[in-house]
Amino acid sequence: MINPKKPLKLNVGFIINASIGFSRDFDFYFPKFIDDDLELLEVNGIAKVGRTPQGLIVQGAFNGRATLECVRCLTDYEQSIHWDFTELYAFKPENITDAGLLVPDDAQIDLQPMVREFAILEFPIKPLCRDDCKGLCMECGQNLNENDCGHRQEIDTPFSALKVLLEKNQDPNPKD
Repeated sequence: MINPKKPLKLNVGFIINASIGFSRDFDFYFPKFIDDDLELLEVNGIAKVGRTPQGLIVQGAFNGRATLECVRCLTDYEQSIHWDFTELYAFKPENITDAGLLVPDDAQIDLQPMVREFAILEFPIKPLCRDDCKGLCMECGQNLNENDCGHRQEIDTPFSALKVLLEKNQDPNPKD
């Protein structure tokens, strides 16, 4: 039975008492998943909880959509994300993995922190609304994907000085 106030909190007591190798799938769907600074839409997922000699192995596969801001043009856009995870909730402290998860005494495991952390890891470092995003005009701030404002941006690179020299050498009447 899933608790509507904590939909990712699972009662796994029956799995703890099952034989080794027993597993159960838990399906999830959230039209909107909100947790602190994370907001996802249309989240679908499945968590498979299996009994091992060391503890409960949880394998999750989730996908959803996030609204991100493009780093070039600063417009919001939706991006699909997909994330997987596998973690062990150990029965005894000597079986704890790097994640540090123990099966709670009440046999209720909350997947929300794990789902949140692994979702955030899938966000791009530099989100782009599209690969060929032109960004904003550095002079007037116009979104260059929508309109061309007419300003030409000089790109200052280490090779700019070489370009000036090349143009100077090609000019038949140099001024210097």
